[in-house]
Amino acid sequence: MSDTTQYVPPAVWTPPASSGGTFANINRPVAGATHDKELPVGEHPLQLYSLGTPNGQKVTILLEELLAAGHAGAEYDAWLIRIGEGEQFGSGFVEVNPNSKIPALVDRGGAEPLRVFESGSILVYLAEKFGAFLPKETRARTETLNWLFWQMGSAPFVGGGFGHFYAYAPEKLQYPIDRYAMETKRQLDVLDRQLAAQRFVAGDEYTIADMAIWPWYGLLVLGELYGAGEFLAVHEYANVRRWADEVAARPAVQRGRRVNRLQGERQVPERHSAADLD
Repeated sequence: MSDTTQYVPPAVWTPPASSGGTFANINRPVAGATHDKELPVGEHPLQLYSLGTPNGQKVTILLEELLAAGHAGAEYDAWLIRIGEGEQFGSGFVEVNPNSKIPALVDRGGAEPLRVFESGSILVYLAEKFGAFLPKETRARTETLNWLFWQMGSAPFVGGGFGHFYAYAPEKLQYPIDRYAMETKRQLDVLDRQLAAQRFVAGDEYTIADMAIWPWYGLLVLGELYGAGEFLAVHEYANVRRWADEVAARPAVQRGRRVNRLQGERQVPERHSAADLD
């Protein structure tokens, strides 16, 4: 198969026997559980089920930032979900997140357990619960949410689009790589222009918008995502790099990045107390 191969879509699509690529073994066109498996529960009210991907890091960074800011109630148990092995399709996980995507959170501190899924929803929930990293003033709050949802809507083009075709697809095809590289660079330019005039993404205050955006775009310009820094000429985005370096230097960010990780140095596959990171 090459870039010039003509594909004629059938009248009705049917899934191929294998879609190929890194995640072919877990891709399927239906939802729901594939097997029975209850989720473990630790001693803290907040139970996180996740993996140290960019989306997973958003939540663990916020939790570690909350603890660093003195919010003792943000203590949490973080359980590893190995998405490459299909653990997100276990019955217990599907009950928490019907969409079978990490991260997923259960707050067991109330009369009844409360599920929270989608990383953006979890960030807002925790920020509101503890009254931190989300401004209360209407204009500042709205600007923070603007950028939080910009990330939620834009990152699939970076991860599911560029990242997939550049790093994970079974074949290197020019058209999709060009298409998603163009969009990724446009997004980096949006962010670079925003950061030219202020310290953090939504203003002079560090917020959940930074925590959501940094594991994607920050790591991208730091050369830690898809091995694509040179290809995307990330040195062109000096303002993003300045911001990325500042966020990366925060101790809570460094701690949060290690939780539920299976790659790199100082991995912490599960986290049940601060001592696990010390």
